[in-house]
Amino acid sequence: MAITSNGYVLDESARRLGELVPVPDAERHDRDALWERLRRDGYLFLRGALDPGVVDGFRRYYHATVAPSGVWNGAEDRAEYRRLLFREVVPGPEYAAFCAQPAVRDWYAWFLGAETFLHKRKLIRHVRPGESGVGTATQAHYDLVYLREGTDRVLSSWIPLGDCPVRRGGLTYLERSHHWVLARERAGTLRLPARSITADLPGLADEHDARWLVADYRAGDVVVHSAFTVHAALDNVDDDYRLSTDIRYQRAGDPIDWRWQQHWRDDDGL
Repeated sequence: MAITSNGYVLDESARRLGELVPVPDAERHDRDALWERLRRDGYLFLRGALDPGVVDGFRRYYHATVAPSGVWNGAEDRAEYRRLLFREVVPGPEYAAFCAQPAVRDWYAWFLGAETFLHKRKLIRHVRPGESGVGTATQAHYDLVYLREGTDRVLSSWIPLGDCPVRRGGLTYLERSHHWVLARERAGTLRLPARSITADLPGLADEHDARWLVADYRAGDVVVHSAFTVHAALDNVDDDYRLSTDIRYQRAGDPIDWRWQQHWRDDDGL
């Protein structure tokens, strides 16, 4: 089955599609090596960074909490689903504990070498099977365009909440895109309003002669990426839903985007 995003079919030739490279075990505890890799590649693919049992436990909590909306029985009440998501799950202690669990919080403190700050606005993505077409998957973008009021050294963690093979619609990264984004940012030619670059992932890869990188993610995996790295979501063509979260850490002493200090809602304008 073809790999698509927003209905666009990705070119699966070796020139346009590749695989995310996990951080080798030999580098996992070498901070300098990790920083070198992040600067070079724009991401750190950390296989098994979290306890899969903790990840699956949060997925079960989510599943049970939103169940009264009918989301699992084919008679979904979207208004009730949004109420449960934004009033129960997102501001709830279970989600807060998951995002600040020691495996995440302590890793960032070690990696950044300073007191850390977790942005309160944290997103949960529930992508149902068969959702495709422009506007259904996260389009190509880099995070800094949404975080202009703070430091550009904020780091994002994308965490699949359960196994997420390619066909289930996980994140894909445009290889080494942070280099040209950073160069254009510094030149002042990419200071755009807060919006995506494009839904046309194949066209963007052709424009920059680059590959989209994909992976079969497993529960416990984490991808950390730069605020300049271009990424997007694939369409979910599987028979199960894709659940994921993306959260952002930075050094507490760096400027903080005040707009991201409220719980996430899909109508908050960010």
